[in-house]
Amino acid sequence: MRYLWLSMGWLTLTLGTIGIFLPVLPTVPFLLLSVWAFARSSPRLGARIMRHPRFGPPIRAWRKRGVIGRNAKIWAVAGMTAGIAWAIWLGLDMRFIALQVLACTAIAAWLVSRPEA
Repeated sequence: MRYLWLSMGWLTLTLGTIGIFLPVLPTVPFLLLSVWAFARSSPRLGARIMRHPRFGPPIRAWRKRGVIGRNAKIWAVAGMTAGIAWAIWLGLDMRFIALQVLACTAIAAWLVSRPEA
């Protein structure tokens, strides 16, 4: 089981790293997942992510107080809006777009309702 958690940690860490360079892919949620998975397989790696000077503070704030920074909320909602606009611009099936709008609206509502750092 340890190798499953370790694999999940590395996969989500990789996705989080890619998210640094791609604005539509979130970084911190993937890093949260990687810390969670590493806590079950390699606490040393999880602690290393938590100590990172840039990504550690928002992860620690979420884990301790359940808060999300205003900037992160704005970027997340803007990214979801851009994804929907891109789907419309590409002329994707309206059923797909409607499902995307529903999912993004629910996620954005939850995200905006979280306390701010």
